[in-house]
Amino acid sequence: MNVYPFIEAEKAQQGNVKRACELLKVSRSAYYQHRAAGPSPRQRVDTELAERIAEVHDASAGTYGSPRVHAELRAQGRRHSRKRIARLMRTAGLCGRTPKRWRTTTVPDPAATPRPDLVGRDFTTSPADVDTRWCGDITYINTWEGWLYL
Repeated sequence: MNVYPFIEAEKAQQGNVKRACELLKVSRSAYYQHRAAGPSPRQRVDTELAERIAEVHDASAGTYGSPRVHAELRAQGRRHSRKRIARLMRTAGLCGRTPKRWRTTTVPDPAATPRPDLVGRDFTTSPADVDTRWCGDITYINTWEGWLYL
């Protein structure tokens, strides 16, 4: 856990840095060295990568999520893990668009008269009664390719 923000907060309240360092078991020299140090190489690479991610995301009109941004960056020759790209996108507030939810398009008219039940809910068949009853049902299955009507 990074204790330096707590020491910084104590210092901002005109507190004693020496006492805060003693309580958190950190040397004062380490605190001041951390304070004077710039961003780490990893943070610099993350900053540059976040800019590239934003460019790819903007080029796709905001539709690409982390898997597609990862694939695009990999095609450009930048090899980073998908989870790292997802983390940077999350911290930047970027996300891909998801497909719209399915809406019911057919709404039955409540005032309409119901159709007569000509088979009386008897769907059994016999070999003697071939081609006398035809029954069907449509099932909608949402697939990645689109709707499948079965």
